[in-house]
Amino acid sequence: MDISPGSVRRRSRKIAPVIAPQVDTATHKNQLLGAFPADVRLRIEDHLHPVDFSLGDTVCEAGGLLTHAYFPQGGVLSLLTVLADGSEIECANIGREGAFGLFAAMYSGVSYNRCTVQLQGPILRCAIEPLRDEFRASAELQNLFVSFSETLLSQVMQTVACNALHLVEERLCRWLLMMHDRAEGEQLTYTHEFLARIMGVNRTSITLAAQSLQNAGLIKYRRGLMQIEDRLGLEKAACECYAIVKSRFDVFLTPPASAFQDVVNNRVNNLTAGVFAAAPRHG
Repeated sequence: MDISPGSVRRRSRKIAPVIAPQVDTATHKNQLLGAFPADVRLRIEDHLHPVDFSLGDTVCEAGGLLTHAYFPQGGVLSLLTVLADGSEIECANIGREGAFGLFAAMYSGVSYNRCTVQLQGPILRCAIEPLRDEFRASAELQNLFVSFSETLLSQVMQTVACNALHLVEERLCRWLLMMHDRAEGEQLTYTHEFLARIMGVNRTSITLAAQSLQNAGLIKYRRGLMQIEDRLGLEKAACECYAIVKSRFDVFLTPPASAFQDVVNNRVNNLTAGVFAAAPRHG
């Protein structure tokens, strides 16, 4: 199950309407929360509570039962696929554009990935029960949750291709850009060992890639600190996966009205008819 703030396990080594949703950025640093329907957002407010995590903390183990969903406001959560021998590799990460635990709110309650804190920062959590109740009652929220889940899945699929086909240096550029988008400042706190584990490569490969980027004037690093020196240069050195994933999340919260019309008419209606028709009837 997921871990409460008071008992966070420290890792041994730190390493709907047919319109686009309107994001309430004034009241919510988390864009997904800001896109909730106004009435839903009002009811959920009392269930949102800050949680204190540090870099490398485990939020939930693979196979664990989730009792809360987590909405980063400045922190970043990493979803890791864990193999039988204990090795792991990142398949997606979630920042202020989304949340971890929405599958649990919608359906099973089980996490299929290990979730750890990849960038320390503010995170809110909400109990699953009120989210599930709102999800079942609101077609607009159903659309929002399913749309986010599909967009997150597209990141997973792109990451699979990136890990298999692109050079370590290109992948490191993509990863650093994703973290830089979420970080409040220019400096990132990561060791080569941490990056090697996250990216599923050996430490030497990370060291060589980082040296190459530093020699090119794109980054500067020392003693676990990485500074982005040339953002545009880093984007040029990255593989296409960074731009693809970023564009999909940019579109997620501001899709065209016609796309929402199709979604509401088809996917949401099918979801409501299919998933909840199986629910037991009372009275």
